[in-house]
Parts: sequence; structure tokens; C-alpha cells
Amino acid sequence: MTTHPSGLVTEAFEAQRDRLRAVAYRVLGSHADAEDVVQEAWMRLVRQDTATIGNLAGWLTTVVGRISLDLLRSRQAHPETPYGQEFSALMVTPDDAPAPDEQVALADSVGLALLVVLDSLTPSERLAFVLHDMFAVPFHEIGQILGKSADATKVIASRARRKVQTVDQPADPGREHREVVQAFRAAALGGDFEALLRVLDPNVKLTVDTPDGMVVTLGATEVAAGARMFSGEVARHRPVLVNGVPGHMSWRPDGSPLSVIAVTVTEGWITAIHIVVDPAKLASIHLPDPA
Repeated sequence: MTTHPSGLVTEAFEAQRDRLRAVAYRVLGSHADAEDVVQEAWMRLVRQDTATIGNLAGWLTTVVGRISLDLLRSRQAHPETPYGQEFSALMVTPDDAPAPDEQVALADSVGLALLVVLDSLTPSERLAFVLHDMFAVPFHEIGQILGKSADATKVIASRARRKVQTVDQPADPGREHREVVQAFRAAALGGDFEALLRVLDPNVKLTVDTPDGMVVTLGATEVAAGARMFSGEVARHRPVLVNGVPGHMSWRPDGSPLSVIAVTVTEGWITAIHIVVDPAKLASIHLPDPA
């Protein structure tokens, strides 16, 4: 029998939602995955006899931790994500709007550089480090998620901390990424072929998600020629954050979305560009309004 939470439990969950989302995001590094994890935690709460829960905040943190850990382990077992599935999980927000609370906290305490470092940790190390060092969850509670003793969990967290401290982190990868994306956007909208070549890696890969399937283009010259097509049909455009990373979005003159562009920047060069122009895909993504 399904137990339906009372209004008080629902309110208590909503009061915890932002914190739970922040926990999941720091563990997983994906806003879309974090939203899914929090929703799954809610569904489990719906099925739970809440009278058996002594500490709702602790129970929810444990549930979110377990779901996130399972997802991290699944990523390791199946590292390749189907391209269509990757774009179905896009979260697009205005780059000039106030960032969500978790993005503000991330900029203060984690940063994009640390997210890269966290990707080098094992799932157990990442969970232990995030929960203890960022959210002060006691080792015995983390150990319950990992199936380890408190002492063993402390060793795992300590090992993760040493790895984080010994990895050189870029000074401000977010700023560099944004500057490169801005240069690409200006060159593409202006149809400036030479300027495009100055920001594109010679082996850059462009993947366009169209109604007829994926179209892949390789090489800076070919990609620059293709990118110039966006200089014509665009009526409005604006910088956006695509899963928290600087990108770009355009609209047609009639106000309908034309494209969402996600850009991968490596050492100051654009190494990959993913563009969604499929109207059905665009309709499935919550998109900001034109600037």
C-alpha cells in the first residue's frame, strides 16, 4: 500500500529540496541528473511510511546519496551516453540572469575546476568527499550509504581529499570558456570565416541534431563554413548556460527557437560543438525567453 505524505511532510521535503539538489549536483556534476535524483527521492518518500522516519533531513540525504552513488557507478560501467539521451537532459538558462542557488554556491565552494578534479575520483571517494567536506555529514551516516564502517569511510574521504589537493586546478576555466564562446558567437553571427578559424581546434568536431538525424562535420575549415549559416536566419540571440557551462541560443524572426549550442573548450580552443536544431528536441527542453 502506498503511503501518501501529509501536508507537513510535503512542506518539509520542499524545505529540503534546494539542499538535496545541491548535494546531488556536487556528487554528479549535472543539473539534469540532480533534478532526477531529487525527484526519485520524493517518489521513495511517497512510498515510505513516514512514521518510521525519525530524521527526515538525514533520511533524505541518505536516499539522495545512495541514488547518486548508483548513478556514478552506472556511469563507470557504461561510460558512453547515447547522443540523443545526452541532449534530452539539457538544462538551458540565461547566462545574464541570476544563477540558481546551487550555481552560486558552486562558484563559491566548488567551481568548474574542482568538478573536473572530482571526476578523477572513484564513486565512493567522490560521495564521501562531497558529503563530509561540503555538507558535514557524519562518517557513520556516509558509511551506511557505502556499506562501510565509519573508520573505513574516513579513510576513503581522506584519500579523496589528498587527490583533490594534489591536482593542479586552472585559475578560472569558466571565464576562459565564456570568452572563447563569445568570440565564436560573434564570428559565427558576423559570418567571419577567419575569426572562426582562430578559435577552432584544427580537429574540432561539429555535431548537429536535426529532424533527420545527426550530422557530423570534422575539421576547422569545414566547421567554420557550417557555423556561418547562423548569421542569416537569426532574429534574436543570447548567451546561455548549457548544463551550467557557457553556450548560445538563437531564435527565428517569428520567435520560435532556432538552435541551442553547447561548446567544449580545451586549453583555449573549441574542440567540439553540439547544436540542437531539431524542433521536436527543442520543444522538449525548458528554454529561456529571447533577450
